[in-house]
Amino acid sequence: MTEWTAVCRLDDIQRERGVCALVAGDQVAVVRTFDDELYAMSQRDPFSGAMVLSRGIVGSRVVEGETVPVLQSPMFKQAFDLTSGVCLDDPAVTVPVHPVRMRDGLVEVGTVAVDG
Repeated sequence: MTEWTAVCRLDDIQRERGVCALVAGDQVAVVRTFDDELYAMSQRDPFSGAMVLSRGIVGSRVVEGETVPVLQSPMFKQAFDLTSGVCLDDPAVTVPVHPVRMRDGLVEVGTVAVDG
């Protein structure tokens, strides 16, 4: 089951930018692309350990003939696929991604609830 946390209004995120939100105690980078698609991934850059990914460059890359949305780290410039979290410069490295949705004008980020 997914638990949703409202983080901001869509207009609070500029196109081609990201914001940082606290979701279930974790920092999450929430990104809005030029065409208003929303993505969310961990704020932590796995190469530097810094919590900076929401400050990265939002764009796209062509991978095996397909255009994928990416977030490029502001630290060492590695690009991460926003849909999967895979680093396009080192596919052995990934960043956790979160589901994200719009509901009643609010951007919500999901976390998976664990029964226990």
